[in-house]
Amino acid sequence: MKRLWWSRAIRVKRTDKVLAVCVSFLVGLLLARLHLDLPGLFVILLGVLTFTGVKKPLFHFIMLALFGLSLGVWRGAGYLQALQPYQELARQKVTLRAKVSQDAVYGTSKQLSFEVKKVHFISPRNVEVPGTIKVNGFGELAIYRGDVVEITGKLYPTRGGKQATMSYAQVSRIAGEQTWADSFRRSFVAGMQTALPEPAASFGSGLLIGQRNTLPFAITQAFLMVGLTHIIAVSGYNLTILVNAAKRLLEKRSKQAMVITALGLIGFFLLVTGASASIVRASVVSGLALSAWYYGRSVRPMVLIMLAAAMTAYATPVYFWSDIGWWLSMLAFFGILVLAPAVLRRFWLKRRPPLLAAMVVETLAAEIMTIPLVMFIFGQVSLVALVANVLVVLFIPIAMLLSFIAGLAGMLIPLASGWVAWPAQLLLTYMLDTASLLARLPHVFQTNVYLSAVDMATCYGLVLWGVFLLHRRRRIWFSELATNEH
Repeated sequence: MKRLWWSRAIRVKRTDKVLAVCVSFLVGLLLARLHLDLPGLFVILLGVLTFTGVKKPLFHFIMLALFGLSLGVWRGAGYLQALQPYQELARQKVTLRAKVSQDAVYGTSKQLSFEVKKVHFISPRNVEVPGTIKVNGFGELAIYRGDVVEITGKLYPTRGGKQATMSYAQVSRIAGEQTWADSFRRSFVAGMQTALPEPAASFGSGLLIGQRNTLPFAITQAFLMVGLTHIIAVSGYNLTILVNAAKRLLEKRSKQAMVITALGLIGFFLLVTGASASIVRASVVSGLALSAWYYGRSVRPMVLIMLAAAMTAYATPVYFWSDIGWWLSMLAFFGILVLAPAVLRRFWLKRRPPLLAAMVVETLAAEIMTIPLVMFIFGQVSLVALVANVLVVLFIPIAMLLSFIAGLAGMLIPLASGWVAWPAQLLLTYMLDTASLLARLPHVFQTNVYLSAVDMATCYGLVLWGVFLLHRRRRIWFSELATNEH
């Protein structure tokens, strides 16, 4: 029996199937958030049956997409049900126990400010819930990551990646579950303070472990005005830049050394930062790319991005629903892994681009991908963001390395740490002064310049069209063809 023409024409790759499952899973999460239901179990069974006996590529592809769709609906509906107690207890006085996910700092009204996870409500009802709560309160002099606390106060719903917030709460420490990574982190921060003066010490801590709460307000505002806030948020962008730099420097010398170095960087960031969401996302993308590269496989960047998106969204669906940081991370990954390579291939053809040029293009690509969403959500834009990123972000790998050396020197040889740390101090001071100088320029930071949803979609549509054009084969004119023949 002859196969149908459309069945013969379609060639479905294995990566296409992975991409179909990931995209359809995210669509299923969106449908669940909109409270649209599907016969999930039925479609899941059909998806499982697809793996046995069915050979038509198109049918196989469609069933995998339906499988991912139903899986997303099922996961999203279950997570929404688990979050329901936040809505039921909103604006009520509650008592809960939870685990602190970051070291507390003093915020407004001299309150301790921190975040908690693994939430267990005790009163007015006994129930465990997923998610994160932002807490501001009194009762303890210091709270550290890993502590188990009991909190009493009024619960307020919030938007974004956190499910609720509590202010003027009463906080008491019940137990501590400090790991060696937590102890090393605090000792490292103390060593950084010993080796470097302020604000260089706080800036170095922000680069390495995302601790930016101790930065002076003027510095934080300057970084916001010039579009550099992401470099002190220990974002996945920083880790991606580091891994890419290690790959370019070491892959020709030793493939194994490059993988070990990159995995060491990923492990260090996961441990010291407490496996923050942005670092987990970057680790998933970088780890998958490294594995494929080490075993000689070429994986399309979009597959890596969508696989990381689906994995992190499955673990915490609220990231996909309302976490702006999650979306900014994914857009930055698209810029670094899709847009930047397309530009580099167009200008350098089959030649290897210089490391400096590659980092400039990657930085600009990530910035271009995030600006429309920032303008849509926050209505603000820095007119010098691209310039600031080129002048500052290029030095991030070196600054992080020198800051790490300075922190270790402060821990191990505090009396001589100042001599060891002076290169870090010099580079960090340059980066801080550059940001402060650019922030003093008139009208560099514009507010209330919101993009509409249509405008934002148009911007990203133009970027996708540009990527399509960059991937098209370059035309060879007759003059070039004649030259090549000779």
